[in-house]
This record gives sequence, C-alpha cells and structure tokens, in this order.
Amino acid sequence: MAATDRSIMLVQAAAEAADGVLATDLVGLDVSERLPLTDAFLLATGTSERQVSAIARAIEDRLIELDVKPLRREGRGDGRWVLLDLGDLVVHVFHEEERAYYQLERLWRDCPTIPLTVGATD
Repeated sequence: MAATDRSIMLVQAAAEAADGVLATDLVGLDVSERLPLTDAFLLATGTSERQVSAIARAIEDRLIELDVKPLRREGRGDGRWVLLDLGDLVVHVFHEEERAYYQLERLWRDCPTIPLTVGATD
C-alpha cells in the first residue's frame, strides 16, 4: 500500500516550509510498505544548528496551520538532528554533518521517493 494522498500533501507542505528557510537536499520517501507506523519521511538539511532549528520550527508551524500537531519532537535543543513525528509523516532535519554520517537515504533506498515541487524559479 502506497502513502496516502494526505501524507503526500503533508510531505509537500513540509518541504515548502523547509525550502522557505533555505533547507537543502529535500527528499521525500514513501516508507508505508516498510514501516507500519508512518507513511512518509521528509529529509532536510541545514548548514548550522540555528538553521536546523529554524527549519524544524518552520515545518512545525506550517503543519499546525493544517491542524497537524507533532506527536513527538526530538533533538531540538542540540540542533544537529531534529525529528518531528507527525503521525503520517516523520520529518528528519539534519545538520549537514549528521546527514552525511547517518545516510538515511541509503538505509531506506528500497523505498520510492515522493516527488517534491520546491525551489521553483520564475
């Protein structure tokens, strides 16, 4: 079973929020076949602890506007790897060093990607 339309919409909304605060390397993954607890992951990267926190905050604020509140938050104090559990979506916001070290894309490489439309120029 593939990620639901709602989950894909949440991934897109979160990606747009992250892009708005200059997150890089945005990747959406449909993990619904492999992980029964959630439908999708969004991976994002920041270049500093402050930016990682800002990205996580922007995503959380945007999803609250959509009436989606985090069930759990981890790592916000350190600003190196922030995890937001939003039920159907789990967001991982990494500092670039942690992103390179943990390589979640490699771990979940068998999962299909979710196309994201962000960073469009006029």
